[in-house]
Amino acid sequence: MDLAYIPSPSRGVLNLGPIPLRAYAFCIIIGVVVAVWLGSKRWVARGGGRHTVGDIAVWAVPFGLVGGRLYHVITDNQLYFGEGKHPVDALKIWEGGLGIWGAIALGAVGAWIGARRRGVPLPAYADAIAPGIVLAQACGRWGNWFNQELYGRPTTLPWGLKIDKTLADGTVVQGVYHPTFLYESIWCVLVAVLVIWADRRFTLGHGRAFWLYVAAYTFGRFWTEWLRIDEAHRFFGLRLNDWTAILVFLGAIVAFVLSAKLRPGREDPDEIDPQATEERAAAAAAAAETEQPQDGAPAAEATGAAAEDAGKPGKSGTSS
Repeated sequence: MDLAYIPSPSRGVLNLGPIPLRAYAFCIIIGVVVAVWLGSKRWVARGGGRHTVGDIAVWAVPFGLVGGRLYHVITDNQLYFGEGKHPVDALKIWEGGLGIWGAIALGAVGAWIGARRRGVPLPAYADAIAPGIVLAQACGRWGNWFNQELYGRPTTLPWGLKIDKTLADGTVVQGVYHPTFLYESIWCVLVAVLVIWADRRFTLGHGRAFWLYVAAYTFGRFWTEWLRIDEAHRFFGLRLNDWTAILVFLGAIVAFVLSAKLRPGREDPDEIDPQATEERAAAAAAAAETEQPQDGAPAAEATGAAAEDAGKPGKSGTSS
């Protein structure tokens, strides 16, 4: 008998009249807001403009959502295609199913487009937004809790997750399992703290804060993925996402080392956001013009007073 466990929500949808409000979608939206907010603060601290991160996110977020869904549908195609399946279900993103690998890959394409439009170097932008991305992942994982999905192996630990649901094929699932959504959410928060600390301590630049995030996240993703028991493709005894995590981890380490050797230090603040640099220059010029008359006022007043005195009797500049 389990004396303690984490309960699962009885439902993940709140119907407001004909409009369904889905907790999974709210978790994703909250994550996006957190990522843009923190990313903007870090970008401004690096010398960028206040609206740059949000402008680029307009491109990155939709691309990321499409990429995340595509990765899930491609790697778990057996859930949507084949005898007795409904391909249209592949479009139901609100029911869960976003692959972080596809989200980051295609989201980076969207960010690259937005960055080029603003004249912003993508590595610098990635460094600023990295902690926000991983915090967005921490928020998004709570959507899995509402959907009662992506849980781990059965457990008797007091923080086990109680699952009580019926699958699409009629199978009833009841029991207490490892809350892998919670493990990964906590891990993501720790990764965000690590990246922020390392960025301040070592002044990371040219993409190194982003690659640190990728390496740290994939390291934790490997062991949370190892705990999961949901259906997945396996190769040589490991789940597909485990192999992906290993390869991405190695790639991030190589990219970090190469960046440190080829481009040490951090980008010049005046070179990361041309629009912000122009705005600062214009503001400085306007301030200088405003201050100049004030500085010259005493001299002008003295000149006027001298002229007035010269016109008075006894104040002439020549002898009578």
